[in-house]
Amino acid sequence: MILQRPVRKSFRNIAIAGISGRRFDIGIERGRFVSVQEAAAQALASSGSESGIAARSSHEELRLRTAAEEVDGTGLWISPGLIDLHTHMAWTDFDHADQAKRDSAEVEAMQADAFEATLRTGVTTVRDAGGLLPAAAKRLIRKHGHPLRVHNGSHMFGAADAQGLDYLKRKMDEVLASGADWIKIMATGGLGSPTEQVTDPTLSDKEFAFLVRYAHEHGRRVFVHTWGGVTVDWAAEAGVESIEHGMFVTREQADRLAARNVAWVPTASIYRIAADPGGVLGLPPVIRERAMRAVEAHAKAVGYAKLAGVRLGFGTDYATPALHGRNLQEMDTLALYGLSRAEIWESATTGAAEILGRAHELGRIGEGLLADAVLFAADPLAARGEEELRGSIVCVLTAEAADELAGG
Repeated sequence: MILQRPVRKSFRNIAIAGISGRRFDIGIERGRFVSVQEAAAQALASSGSESGIAARSSHEELRLRTAAEEVDGTGLWISPGLIDLHTHMAWTDFDHADQAKRDSAEVEAMQADAFEATLRTGVTTVRDAGGLLPAAAKRLIRKHGHPLRVHNGSHMFGAADAQGLDYLKRKMDEVLASGADWIKIMATGGLGSPTEQVTDPTLSDKEFAFLVRYAHEHGRRVFVHTWGGVTVDWAAEAGVESIEHGMFVTREQADRLAARNVAWVPTASIYRIAADPGGVLGLPPVIRERAMRAVEAHAKAVGYAKLAGVRLGFGTDYATPALHGRNLQEMDTLALYGLSRAEIWESATTGAAEILGRAHELGRIGEGLLADAVLFAADPLAARGEEELRGSIVCVLTAEAADELAGG
């Protein structure tokens, strides 16, 4: 169930994910939290007792209860809406040549399904990492009514754009005119590149520096696809907002990223999925082998980031119908790589909002903030895995309705 911009809603005696032993009375009006106060009666302080009460109610009963204007939140948890900082909402196939074989109506229907599936998994805001133009996002939201908040990267600057600074300026002006609020740089190769070449730069150092400088001069943020190598150093030196993937980042580079306050979005689970010979993507052996090498390096790199104090953001790099709506799988992989559930939750809420530059209105349950939220029937930080966590979602609230997000 997705509730779009409730005019008025209140939750009494509800737990906030990540805050143990306390319950709150929370009021929402016109899509914003207007009051967040500790509940006067602290009933059922034990998490075990709370889980028992939720377990005695069916999901359908819980959904009916939360549809009311005033909700008894006993046995429920509320979290800020989750933020996926790296996804591809326009892609319907892993191989773009396969998408080109589909007719436009089929592609649009699959994209609309991706919006809905993403919302239903508790993700209310995404940063599209290339492929979806702002106008296309608004059209999908307006036509199909799925109120997903989308930040757009539009074009992906990479090897094909290594044509000098004059060319890059013209191309950047086109991207800025499209309404993109992020600039994405494909600084290295990816799964399509041989492992021994995957960290080679796709642009010169001057071209890279120009793109970052020009974006910042025009008020845009920059995120950089890099598997590792010298482009990580370029990103730190230029002060980009985030790097993506980074499986071959060294301990020294992690220290530099932390010192320059450059965030890191590992997108760790997609490589495990790609490496699986029986997985949903069904990739050829050469691609699976490259993905497995990435998997082997990734856990160590994430460990370096944690030790260095790098700001980590939650992102999946998911595309295709088999992956949209399974975004919470990324949490399991990050836990496997050594992050605590609290650290992972922060990376998908407050930390992600900071990376987006929207910490003043997203990522927390607080007075005056946008009321993007997820209600759970059990403590989400205690879930034993993605399926249990996804299965405990009772409803998703969005601070804005589809027609508001698609306006302008």
